[in-house]
Amino acid sequence: MDNKQLAYFLARITLGINLFIHGLVRIPKLEAFANGIIKGFEDSMLPEILVTPIAYAIPFIEGILGIFLLFGVLARKTLIGAAIFMIILIAGSAFKEDWGTVGTQMLYSLYIFFLIFYQEHELRAIFSKKKN
Repeated sequence: MDNKQLAYFLARITLGINLFIHGLVRIPKLEAFANGIIKGFEDSMLPEILVTPIAYAIPFIEGILGIFLLFGVLARKTLIGAAIFMIILIAGSAFKEDWGTVGTQMLYSLYIFFLIFYQEHELRAIFSKKKN
């Protein structure tokens, strides 16, 4: 394993743990979490009928993306899913005019972008190479 592969692996695991634990700690208090999100959008342009299903889905999406990233399952598709998830979150935060959160979400998006960009360094590439 070279340094690029190690860096990619550790970056993927780090994001996986982050997302997984985000979802894990929110699921037991799902009702309170979702209600907090819904309440936070009361003064935004987004209708509650759109906010509610997303609010309830967020912890599950985070958990699933996190698990997949931790284990490197369908890494490219999972990272694309994470990028789409971040786009949705950024749009929601922008509608709330919560620019601080948008900034944080943009950092997550950049992190995901770099993982996609450098995915060629995925450790599985080691095992797919033919030995001479």
